[in-house]
Amino acid sequence: AYPLAKHSFVGKNLFSNIVKWSLLFTSAAMLIPQYIVMSRFGMINTYWAYILPSVQSALGLYLMMNFMGQIPEAMLEAARIDGSGEFRTFNTIVLPMLKPALAVQAIFSFVASWNNYFLPSLIIDTSTKKTMPIMIAQLRSADFLKFDMGQVYMFIFIAIIPVIIVYFCLSKFIIAGVSLGGVKE
Repeated sequence: AYPLAKHSFVGKNLFSNIVKWSLLFTSAAMLIPQYIVMSRFGMINTYWAYILPSVQSALGLYLMMNFMGQIPEAMLEAARIDGSGEFRTFNTIVLPMLKPALAVQAIFSFVASWNNYFLPSLIIDTSTKKTMPIMIAQLRSADFLKFDMGQVYMFIFIAIIPVIIVYFCLSKFIIAGVSLGGVKE
């Protein structure tokens, strides 16, 4: 996202448009290609099958591009004039300013992958690697007429706890970003 937001290169507009147009496709439309890629690389029934689809997010790239577009160019030019290279400029100036955006993206990615039901049920066959939504659905459908709603609600409560913990751990970065954006000079 940093090169797309702050640098000029051949194909920048094309790549940016591809990212924007890929937002039109739902995750359900991408399930068959993801399954084919996972099966060709031998990732069916592995933890990598959970991790890799959530890492590549067009929405995350788009959000980061927009957030990085708000970083003042004068700040980056001042770092370059002082002799800072691109890697150091990114690590010392851009990355600390991105903490709110990274926190929001981490929350979005975690909640989306934690609540994902269809892709894990498609790529995981072993019972030891099943996710919480799959276990809740199996618990509810085990005996349709006589399932215990108390167990289902307890599993739902347990499934919500990690999401709340992640939110509370990352909310300080979001609040700091909001208060940083509200300061006038």
